[in-house]
Amino acid sequence: MASAASGQTPAPVQVNITSLASLPRPTGQAVRVDAPPTIDGDVLGDAAWNPAPVIDGFRQYQPNEGQPVSEKTEVRMVFTKDTLYVGVVCYDSNPDGIIVADARRDSSLSNTDSFQMIFDTYKDVQNGFVFGTNPTGLEYDGQVTNEGQGGGGLSGAQMQQSGSGGGFNLNWDGAWTVRAKVSEIGWTAEFAIPFKTLRYPAGSNQRWGVNFQRNIRRKNEEAYWAPIPRQFNLYRVSIAGNVTGIQPPVFRNFKLIPYALGDMIQSGVNPVDPKESVEGGVDAKYNLTPSLTVDATFRTDFAQVEVDDQQVNLDRFTLFFPEKRPFFLENAGFFSVGNSGEVDLFFSRRIGLGPSGETIPIIGGGRVSGKVGLWNVGLLNMQTESVQGLAPSNNFGVIRVSRELPNRSAIGGLFTNRQGMGDSARPNDYGRTYALDGKLGIGRNSLINGFVARTETPGVTGRDHAFNVRARVLYPKWDIDAGYQEVGDRFNPQVGFLARGGYRKPDLRLMTRFRPKNRFKLQEVRPHATFRGFWGFDNFQETGYVHLDNHWQFKNSAEVHTGMNLTREGVRTPFQIYPGIFVSAGTYDNKEAQLVFMTNQGAAMSYNIQTFIGGFFSGSRVTTNHTVRLRPSDTFITELIYQRNDVTLPQGNFVTNLIRTRVSYSFTPRVFVQSLVQYNDRADLWSVNLRFGWLQAANTGLFIVYNDSRGLYDLFPNRPQRTDRSLTIKFSRMFDLLQ
Repeated sequence: MASAASGQTPAPVQVNITSLASLPRPTGQAVRVDAPPTIDGDVLGDAAWNPAPVIDGFRQYQPNEGQPVSEKTEVRMVFTKDTLYVGVVCYDSNPDGIIVADARRDSSLSNTDSFQMIFDTYKDVQNGFVFGTNPTGLEYDGQVTNEGQGGGGLSGAQMQQSGSGGGFNLNWDGAWTVRAKVSEIGWTAEFAIPFKTLRYPAGSNQRWGVNFQRNIRRKNEEAYWAPIPRQFNLYRVSIAGNVTGIQPPVFRNFKLIPYALGDMIQSGVNPVDPKESVEGGVDAKYNLTPSLTVDATFRTDFAQVEVDDQQVNLDRFTLFFPEKRPFFLENAGFFSVGNSGEVDLFFSRRIGLGPSGETIPIIGGGRVSGKVGLWNVGLLNMQTESVQGLAPSNNFGVIRVSRELPNRSAIGGLFTNRQGMGDSARPNDYGRTYALDGKLGIGRNSLINGFVARTETPGVTGRDHAFNVRARVLYPKWDIDAGYQEVGDRFNPQVGFLARGGYRKPDLRLMTRFRPKNRFKLQEVRPHATFRGFWGFDNFQETGYVHLDNHWQFKNSAEVHTGMNLTREGVRTPFQIYPGIFVSAGTYDNKEAQLVFMTNQGAAMSYNIQTFIGGFFSGSRVTTNHTVRLRPSDTFITELIYQRNDVTLPQGNFVTNLIRTRVSYSFTPRVFVQSLVQYNDRADLWSVNLRFGWLQAANTGLFIVYNDSRGLYDLFPNRPQRTDRSLTIKFSRMFDLLQ
C-alpha cells in the first residue's frame, strides 16, 4: 500500500455498512508528560508529543461509507497534572485545496476542512463535551446531552438551531486554547484543554469515551475514528471509542468574573439627551467536586449578546426565540424537559425578559449543576427586579434530578416555581410546574421517551396537564419517528414555553436514505414523509400537515429538495394576519409545492433558495427565502437573507419583506467586528446591531456594542414615533483564584 502520508488514497477494504456500529470500538491511550507541548500548531516539530501512541485508522462516513479516510489522519493525546493536550495531524496530498470557510468562534465546521472530538468523561454513553477547530485555529465547543437528541426527538442539528439547551448546546463556552498551522504536508492543530474546563468522576487512571471527526471539504468527505453508520453523528457517544490512561486531578476550582459597563441610552418618543450610566457586577464559579459546580451571579448583564433574529408571524401562535445568554447556557441540557419549540417545561428566557423581549433587570442568583454518582442534578434560583407597568419582582426556582440507566435509558423529575414578590405583586402570584420524564433504550437503534406534567396556577382548575410519548427507530436506511402529545387548555408553565394550548397531537415521520453508485453524480437520496395534526378537546382540528419530500444530495455538495405539503388550518376565532386584514373563522384545506435548491455551502460564494407556492387560508401565497453568502477570505464573511411573502386573500392582498444582513471580519479567531442589520416591514421595524469583541477566556473580554432600532410607521401611521439606541462598552475578566 502507498504511504498515506504521501496523500495517496489507501486501498479499499470490504466493509458491511449495516454492521459498522457492531465493529469493535477502537482504543487509544493518553500519556502523562512532565513538560507540556508548546501550543503553536506544530505537532510534528515538538518532541513533547513523542511519548504518545499514534491514534489513527479513521473510516469514512461519506462519500464511501466504511472505507479508510482518503488522507491519513493522526491524533496524539498527552496530559500534565492540570491540562489535557490533543495533537492532530491532518495530512493532505493537496494543501492548496484546503478550504477554510470562517474564523469566528463557534462558526459551523460543516463547510470547511475541520477536526472535531467528543469526550464522554463520565462514560455514561449519554453526555459529552465537543471541541473542534479548522486550519485557521477557530475555537468551537459545545455540550452534548441525550446523545444530541432533544426531548421531542429532534436531531443535534435541529437542537443547535433551536438553541433550546437540549441535545447539543453550541452556546456553551469553555476556557481552552487551540492553534493550527497549514504546511506542505496538510494542516496540524494543537489543543490545550484544562481539566478544570471539563467535568468528570473522581478517581485516577480513567477511561473516557472518545471519538474524532475529520472533514475534507473539497471531497465532501467525513471520517471518524470510531466508525459511525449513516443514521448517527459525532454525538452518538454510545458507539464512541475509548481512550485509557487519563489521570485527571482532584481540584478545587474557584473563578471570579467581574465586569464593568458603561452605556449611553437614547430611548422613547422623540428622545432628547441620552442617559449615561456606569455599573458593574460579578459571576463566580466553584467546583464542589470535579463533577458538581456552583455558579453565582450578581447584577447579571448580557450586553455583549447578539440580538434576536427577527421573524415574520403569519399565524396565530407564539414564536420561539432561542436562549443566547451565557449564564443560562452551561449545563442547560440538564434542565431540558419537554418537546422543544412546542412544550418546554423550563425555558430560561422567562427569566429577565418580558413577553416582547423587554429587558427586566436580574438582581442575581445561583445554580448548582452536575453529577452526584449516577444522578444528574440541577438547582437554579434567580431574582429579578420589578419594572413599572411590565412585571413585579419575581423569584424563579428550578429543581431538576435525573438518573442514567443502562442502554441509554434514564428517569427524572422537574419542578419549577415563579413567585411574584413586592408591593406590585398580586395576591397568590405564583405558578408551578411538576413533571416526570424518562427514556428507554431498546437495543442499539430504538428509543422510547416521554414526559408527564401538570401546572398549578391560583384560581385555575380543569385540564392543567401535558404529556408526550414517542418512539424512534434508527437504521442505516430507515428513520421512523412517531409520537403522541397532549396539552390541556389550562396547562400554564410560567417558567416554560408553550406555543399553543388545549390540543391532542399525533405525529409520524418516515425517512429512507440510499446512496446510488455513480449515477447522476448523486451522493445520497432521502425520500421522506411527515404527518402531524392538532385537535382540540372538542375534536375540532386546528392544524393538519402532511409533508412529502425527497432530498437529492450531489457529490459536489449541491442539494435539491422537491416536496409537497397538504395543510389544514382550523380557525376558531378571527385573527388579524396583517394590519386591517382578518382571517375569518373556518376550516381551510390547501396544497402547496415546496422547492429548495442550495449550492455548495463551502464555496467562496453560495446560494440557497426555499420556495412555497400554493393555497393559504382562503387564498394563496408565494413565499421565497433567499440566502447569499460571500466569503472573500476566511476572515471576512457576509450573508444576506431575504424573505418575501406575497399573500392573496379575499379580505385583501399584502406583501411582507424581511431582510437580514450579517457582515463579520475576524482580525484573529478571538478579535472580531460584526454587524447585523434587519428590516421587517411586518413588524414595522428596522434595527442595527454592531459588535466589536476582543475575547479572552470563556466568553470574557472587551465588548463594544451599538444598537439602534426605529419604527417605520407606514403600517401604523397613528402610532407615536419611537427611537431606541444605545452604545455600551463592557469589560469582563476571569480570575482563577485556585491555581
